[in-house]
Amino acid sequence: MRRAAIVGTGAIATSHAEALRACGERIELVAVVDVDADRASAFASEWGVRVHPSLAALLDAEQLDVVHICTPPRSHVPLALECLAADVNVLVEKPPALSLSEIDTLIAAEHGSAGRVATVFQHRFGPAAIRLRRLAAEGVLGRSLVAKCDTLWYRGDAYFDVPWRGTWENEGGGPTMGHGIHQFDLLLSVLGPWQEIRALAARQARDVATEDVSMALVTFADGTVASVINSLLSPRETSELRFDFERATVEVEHLYGYSDEHWTVTPAPGQDEVVARWREEQSGMVSGHRCQLEAFLDALDSGETPPVTLADTRNTMEFIAALYASAFTGTVVKAGQIGPDSPFYATMEGIGAPWANAR
Repeated sequence: MRRAAIVGTGAIATSHAEALRACGERIELVAVVDVDADRASAFASEWGVRVHPSLAALLDAEQLDVVHICTPPRSHVPLALECLAADVNVLVEKPPALSLSEIDTLIAAEHGSAGRVATVFQHRFGPAAIRLRRLAAEGVLGRSLVAKCDTLWYRGDAYFDVPWRGTWENEGGGPTMGHGIHQFDLLLSVLGPWQEIRALAARQARDVATEDVSMALVTFADGTVASVINSLLSPRETSELRFDFERATVEVEHLYGYSDEHWTVTPAPGQDEVVARWREEQSGMVSGHRCQLEAFLDALDSGETPPVTLADTRNTMEFIAALYASAFTGTVVKAGQIGPDSPFYATMEGIGAPWANAR
């Protein structure tokens, strides 16, 4: 049986612990770490595991196959680097890093380690998303033409009372980094390489340093055009993706996780066989941490690199950097344009948000 530990026992840690338990005898949660000793002890008592005072102590005391990093974003990369130095695999919550520079630091460290880093982008792993990518790759749906991706959520002022929220230095960005990232990562996993972005970002209502809403128009390498909205200002919350292919429209509307019942397929005239192909496989599984963890364990068992790789993650993080760069400079930003000489490489804030001086 493989052995796992969780660093950071806040709210999201429960999802990880539940996923580990759901995997049965494949893997066991053995220990946790948290800067809040009381919180760590309460979590450990609930799940019947040991507590260690630090990641260093954990790595020294336990033989581990994977460490789940569930801490606030600013600490993700330092903790992942510590695990890689110990040759331990890492499953890190989103956002995995605060910048492209940090992602490249992780990539370099991974090259010298027996451990591997995977990012938690669990919506890639729901059965319907896997089916969609396969049918698209097989040509069943025809050419991709138009898409949209909306993360319309609501976070009131009290949400930002947590000190690290709403700041560039601790969270790395607003809803583009911490909320919409799940939906547009799924979009990118379906549509493949993006080519260029035209974007805007605004601070409409929340007293934060980051944006509270962003929008982008995206052109993909295959010619698909897409819109992306990331909002924390939307009282009717929803997460929606729509893909218009030549032979069908494929849509999903959910909030924090989907099953097959959240998806609809509308065939173009004369293309009813597309719906039949979609319905050949049905699943009641809800997209979530368990789906990704099972794929992670499958990869370890077969000696493959666990999904989502740092190369996959870098593509999504570059998309975010390009969105901010386009929004803050008022220019079109192309894939590959943001390198070490760009102000948006070391920080998503780049040259600074237009509203920075108004605070």
